[in-house]
Amino acid sequence: MSNHDETPENRLRRELPEEVRASARGAVNAPETVDLPGGGPAELTGRQRLAKSLWPPRVSRAQLIVALLLSGLGFGLAVQVASNSDSDTALRGARQEDLVRILDELDDRTQRLEDEKQGLEKQRAELENSSNQAEEARRQTVEKEGQLGILAGTVAARGPGITITIDDTKGTVEANMLLDAIQELRAAGAEAMQVNGVRVVAGTYLSDAGDAVGVDGNKIKAPYRLKVIGKPQDLEPALNIPGGVVQTLEKEQATVTIERSDKIVVDALRAAKQPDYARSSSR
Repeated sequence: MSNHDETPENRLRRELPEEVRASARGAVNAPETVDLPGGGPAELTGRQRLAKSLWPPRVSRAQLIVALLLSGLGFGLAVQVASNSDSDTALRGARQEDLVRILDELDDRTQRLEDEKQGLEKQRAELENSSNQAEEARRQTVEKEGQLGILAGTVAARGPGITITIDDTKGTVEANMLLDAIQELRAAGAEAMQVNGVRVVAGTYLSDAGDAVGVDGNKIKAPYRLKVIGKPQDLEPALNIPGGVVQTLEKEQATVTIERSDKIVVDALRAAKQPDYARSSSR
């Protein structure tokens, strides 16, 4: 055979020592073995070699971090799905008249916001079109001052509304339950309210005080009596929605009575507080 026909493989074999070639052939052809308890070697099957390569697992730090992040994301998604499922289940279990009532309440809230928007647009138009804009501005300022006085609790108010009486003979009604009632009434359009002779305003806070409830630091005891001015057709259904204020209080064995009236008087007043630092920018 000529040198031109000699392949690189044959040339490498010719140049290697005999013992190196023998050991290389043995390494390539020898099957993987494992020692048996009796001392004799046994050849591994394909399934055993696969299991040996997979265990113990070789996990890098980056893979571990990614696994932890994916676990946290999966847990968050599971909690969100469970929360949504609970809400859907509560609505699915409600009666048809309760669903209609909830829908009507949402429509009423939307209508109140639309009415407020139209009122503000009307005031702007009156200011822009009035021949005596200064006088019109003063009139609107006086009117706005009365409205803000009602909201701040510095002036008495009267109008249609409801009276809510909560009789708590078991002493189970807590401050957070009364706060839920107040918040629900505000969302339903309540314009003025008082509870047991204490005026409720935007900054009112409630706290538990032993066998009583503290309202802005004033201790009140059951029965709790709320006088609320607003549209009775909106206020009462807001308290009676499924899972709402009335059902929560009744679960605590409290008795809730709601009475509608064309004339509710909210006469509990709060002292006007003068700001220490703020001054009108118009002066």
